[in-house]
Formats: sequence, C-alpha cells, structure tokens
Amino acid sequence: MDWNRIEGNWKQIKGRVKEQWGRLTDDDLDEIDGSREQLEGKIQERYGIARDRVRQDIDDWYGRQTW
Repeated sequence: MDWNRIEGNWKQIKGRVKEQWGRLTDDDLDEIDGSREQLEGKIQERYGIARDRVRQDIDDWYGRQTW
C-alpha cells in the first residue's frame, strides 16, 4: 500500500475517511493528519475494534478507493 499518497493528500482524502468512519470527529481527522498509525488508533478508540481488524478494514477501504 502506498500510504504516502494518503499523507500527501490528507486534506482532500479526509472526507472519504469521514464517510467510512463517521464516528471520527473533525478534530480527530486534524490530529491524524494522514498518519496511518494515528488513524488506526483513533478508529480503534472510537469503535472498540481490535488493532488487527482495524488494519484489515483500512486496507480494504484503501483498496476500494479510486484515485
């Protein structure tokens, strides 16, 4: 996965992230600022999902995106 694409375009992409994980707040998204580790942690915190599952969910989401 080329996460650099996400980091570099975070301002444009965070709307897509919010659509997928609606419990994340705008403040959360600002704090994440494109960091995959931060995104994983916030999703885990907001949804109570195990870290391995969060990683898989992010990979699945990323694979569905059309860039």
